[in-house]
Amino acid sequence: MKKTNTKEHILVCLSSAPTNARIVETAAKMAKAFGASFTALYVQTPASELMLDADKARLANNIRYAESLGANVATVIGDNVAFQIAEFSRLSGITKVVLGRSAAPKKGLFKKQTLTDQLIALAPNLDVHIIPDMTVKQKEQKVRMFGKRTLLSTLKDFGISMLILAIASGLSFGLHYMGFTDANVITVYILAVLVISALIDNRFCWVVSSAAGVLLFNFFFTTPKFSLMAYDKGYPVTFLVMLVASLVTGSIAARMKSHAKQSAQTAYRTKILLDTNQMLAKAKSSDEIFEIAASQTKKLLALDAFALRDNDLSKLGITGTSLCKTESCTYYPIHASNTVYGAIGIQSTKTVDAFENSILLSILGECALALESERNAREKEASAILAEQEKLRANLLRTISHDLRTPLTSISGNADNLLANDEVFDTETRRQIYTDIREDSEWLISLVENLLSVSRMGDGKSDIRMSAELVSDVIDEAVRRTEKNANAHKLTVKENDGILLARMDARLIVQVLINLIDNAIKYTPSGSEIEISAVEKDNKIAITVADNGHGIADEIKPRVFDMFYTGAEKIADSRRSLGLGLALCKSIVNAHGGEITVSDNKPHGAVFTFTLPKEEVEISE
Repeated sequence: MKKTNTKEHILVCLSSAPTNARIVETAAKMAKAFGASFTALYVQTPASELMLDADKARLANNIRYAESLGANVATVIGDNVAFQIAEFSRLSGITKVVLGRSAAPKKGLFKKQTLTDQLIALAPNLDVHIIPDMTVKQKEQKVRMFGKRTLLSTLKDFGISMLILAIASGLSFGLHYMGFTDANVITVYILAVLVISALIDNRFCWVVSSAAGVLLFNFFFTTPKFSLMAYDKGYPVTFLVMLVASLVTGSIAARMKSHAKQSAQTAYRTKILLDTNQMLAKAKSSDEIFEIAASQTKKLLALDAFALRDNDLSKLGITGTSLCKTESCTYYPIHASNTVYGAIGIQSTKTVDAFENSILLSILGECALALESERNAREKEASAILAEQEKLRANLLRTISHDLRTPLTSISGNADNLLANDEVFDTETRRQIYTDIREDSEWLISLVENLLSVSRMGDGKSDIRMSAELVSDVIDEAVRRTEKNANAHKLTVKENDGILLARMDARLIVQVLINLIDNAIKYTPSGSEIEISAVEKDNKIAITVADNGHGIADEIKPRVFDMFYTGAEKIADSRRSLGLGLALCKSIVNAHGGEITVSDNKPHGAVFTFTLPKEEVEISE
């Protein structure tokens, strides 16, 4: 692959000329040959709004052709085309400019300086390349004086103009009879023409108004009055100056109005682009991004717009990254890095002007980047989940292999001792060995049950059978099954005066309580007190397992329900824990629609509380 020469940057100028496509193609070949960056620039002037539809369509085709050749298309606004090209080149680091020029000779006594000459004068450091056209005789585009307007709108504008001239004539009569000079009267008519130019878009009206102002002044205020004749030799000069001044002021007013309109449009379009960037920064899904693209396109073009995803495009038979038109719609692709994410459909086949097209492409480009970032974020999240699952699997295998080895080794060793020395051991020693084997076996059974339960809860395959159960019966069952492991711990149940019924799967809730009580026994010193209680709270049943041990550090609390997390505390018998008990408790409680939390016990210790849905007590008479 050929490397891009970062020192070379070629600019080609876009226009609606029929030969502009050939100029663009030549510039693209130059950029490829030099390995340079390639930019296509269109300078939008006030005359751009007056282009014929055929010229607008040709300009749009030239812009798309430049994009297809790899050009970065830009649009600027201004009156002086050469100055805009020179300024853009200076700011963008352009080194070579490619222009087209007709071979037709210039006519007239006063030859206007060519665009090439102006550009060389403004930017002497630029290399300007002229592509001559020997086959097509270019015609200089003229600004149309009279646009296509309806008869009704023309009559309306003409009536407003005549009304303003009538008001100006009334003011002039007042000034004349008050003794003011003719110069003051002339100023009033010039002011009237200026007002007409500012209020009315029809150039025909302010040209006619300029001539009418001269005739009205001649008719009412020159001798002989009420005729179009003038005896004073200086009046023809006065009339000529007045007509020229009226035309010049009207032209300036019209141009200022056009500039103000262009500035307002530019500000509005730029605001849409900025709003799009802010909205995309807050978007959290691809659906939101597509909605933003459609809504902002609708605001920009004032046309109905809708978003299509890539799979919708394939159904319509639309492929590639170029603009596509059907009988009633135009589709602009949303793509980045040769990946098409979708398209924006506009319910119109009207050609979009160059500046709006540039803003639209910028909006769609930002949306494509947002979609690419959103896709990358999803892929990154999926990779992180896979990595976390792999880490959990590795931790599980490593921890199981370690924790199973200890009790199995103990069971195997004790069994070997009994087989080899059964006759030597006294009754008390044999009983202790039997007790150790039973405890290790129960620990292994508990571990396997927790592993199976966690697996079933994680896969959503756990068979939860909900029914109304007495909370006291469930607590009593859990205490009965854990009392033998309590050793030197004091295990108590706080009685409740009323009858508490909760909707639960009793088998699973018993397992939750056993895990919580076993944890309290394992992680508290001998002599500690463990209290189990249940109360009604906020139309729920809250069951609590509290101990007065060392408690749980604040930095550990947020992680105690994470799978495989065991914290810094060691179990009293030095046996490691897989950290599955509390994770299983959380899964079971959540499956019941409840919540499990941990808090501090005053003055010291830990309190685990979980909630279950309350069941009303029905008393049959």
